[in-house]
Amino acid sequence: MAILTPDQALQSYALSHGIDPSQLAGRAIGARVALAFGDTCGKIGILIAMAAVIGKCLLESGAAEKIVRSLLKITGEERAPVSFLGSSFFLAIPVFFDTVFYLMIPLAKAMAAKIGRNYLLLVLCIAAGGVMAHSLVPPTPGPLFLVVELDIPMGMMIVSGLIVGLFTIVAGFWFAKWADARWQIPLRDSPEAPLEEIRKLAAREVGALPGLLVSTLPILLPVGLITAKAALETFAPGAIDSPSLLLRLLVQLLDFGGEKNLALILGALIAILLLVSRPDREGSIKKSVQDALLSGGLIILITSAGGAFGAMLQQTDISAHIADLTQGYQMALIPLAFLITAIVRTAQGSATVAMITAAGILSGMSTEAQLPYHVVYIGLAIACGSKLIPWMNDSGFWIVCKMSNLTEKEALKTFSPLLTIMGLTGLIVILIGAKLFPLV
Repeated sequence: MAILTPDQALQSYALSHGIDPSQLAGRAIGARVALAFGDTCGKIGILIAMAAVIGKCLLESGAAEKIVRSLLKITGEERAPVSFLGSSFFLAIPVFFDTVFYLMIPLAKAMAAKIGRNYLLLVLCIAAGGVMAHSLVPPTPGPLFLVVELDIPMGMMIVSGLIVGLFTIVAGFWFAKWADARWQIPLRDSPEAPLEEIRKLAAREVGALPGLLVSTLPILLPVGLITAKAALETFAPGAIDSPSLLLRLLVQLLDFGGEKNLALILGALIAILLLVSRPDREGSIKKSVQDALLSGGLIILITSAGGAFGAMLQQTDISAHIADLTQGYQMALIPLAFLITAIVRTAQGSATVAMITAAGILSGMSTEAQLPYHVVYIGLAIACGSKLIPWMNDSGFWIVCKMSNLTEKEALKTFSPLLTIMGLTGLIVILIGAKLFPLV
């Protein structure tokens, strides 16, 4: 893409973004790619690394299991699917979808063995909650990349992602109930998860797990700080000049701790301390953090490479052309963003790559087009478009299929339409929201 971009396009892009044209047109292609790679890495590297540490420590300390079991205690076994839906959505905010599914599928099997029914419903609820948080709520890589590329305030993306996610998982839940009633899929024995082991898990005591408050703190604290800072900047921008010393100190504290990198670092430190405090932990803290950073490092490299690709797309000045083509009917940009992402997702399988590609194409919309709504709606449309259509080229499809012991045919007629329905529901909610609450 960089090789094919003519100097004229580079100059036009530079002038429209207030950049000295010689910095792009006169720069070597490799240097342009490396600069974009480093810029993206600088924006998302710490966030993804700390999210990986939080997720790993929650898993190994038993905090993640405590969250799930606490919700089950509140809702009861009859409403277990709702607990699994909420738990997977909440856990997938800092933890990658595949990890959430690995964590919760044994619990779903244990619950199905205990109540003797609703196995498919439990599996689909885990998938529904996990995949939507994975694409809608930072600091997972996809929505985090949208925050950077589309210049969306982090707090706004978190709040709007949670709102849209709530509507989508409700739609997913009702489809899951319908599918469970239509196809009675039994809990199956398998070498990696023998039914005997599952029954032992179902009978395990929860007394050894950490408390619920400390289990949720590594997630709630950074999300709360980031959201509070965003709320202050939006609704009380003059609070820093308040005559009250106490209020000024509070605002300064939130301004400092609510910076997204520091907030995630704080969450990771609390998660590590939680793991250190567990007397029954297996292995060293050092190994746990190293394993988390190995996993997060791969995601950082892939996402930064996607950022370089997105930057090369932007330097073709494609955003200006799209803005010109859609002038006068900018509301069409929301379904356009959704459609572009859905096509890329269906073609190559990865939701994150689809989001990165679409963001690269549409990243200039906040400056090139006079949108009658906030650019966060474009980001949400991209996130929801990445849910269509999961099939054999998607690694998540195989994780769900093999870990839950569904056949390929069963996954295609349950998991694939589940995500498609949730994505389309999200698009409808976003269009309504952009019309009624433009946020500009």
